[in-house]
Amino acid sequence: MKPVIKLRFSNSRLGRFSNMSGLAAKMARHAWAGLVLALIVSFSAPLSAQSLTDLRVGYVNPSRVSDEAPQADAARRQLQEEFAPRDAEILSMQESLRALEDRLAEQRLTLSDEAQQDLQREIVNRRRRIQRQQEAFREDFNMRRNEALGDLQQRILRVVGDFAEEQGFDLVVSDGVVFASDSVNITDRIIGRLQRQYEQQRSSE
Repeated sequence: MKPVIKLRFSNSRLGRFSNMSGLAAKMARHAWAGLVLALIVSFSAPLSAQSLTDLRVGYVNPSRVSDEAPQADAARRQLQEEFAPRDAEILSMQESLRALEDRLAEQRLTLSDEAQQDLQREIVNRRRRIQRQQEAFREDFNMRRNEALGDLQQRILRVVGDFAEEQGFDLVVSDGVVFASDSVNITDRIIGRLQRQYEQQRSSE
């Protein structure tokens, strides 16, 4: 009988963007703050009708899955490649702004009042442009991050659900487990299946 799957995700973490700088790095460090996977696989028949001694339980470590699944690395790289140019552009704009601010500070006594006002207006305008760029960056980054996160969550759900059904599991848990012995820990097998799927996808491209 096909299992019924219920799951809850909150604030998943795909990992770190160690090679990114500026606004992208700050956002990415907090982008995926801990994958919490609560996955219950149960048969349509009431659980009370089954003998507890026959109940087959599995445990998945969501942090390891999110850290070690190659799909998570691929998502990180894709977001990095997509947003690194815009991140660099914002950094360049900030450096140009600092140069103008330094010029105003250094030449305040030698510049005419009109020149000082022109330079101050330019500084204000550039600050506003940078702020608009940063806001647009955040909106676009969050949207793409959520899309990538949703794709990863759905993939993990499918892999765990298929594995549980194939192997005859009645219950697969992750969040809130205090202890899980090696005999019920299926994390390595889930990661292995994700790795095989990734390799197959790459070989077919």
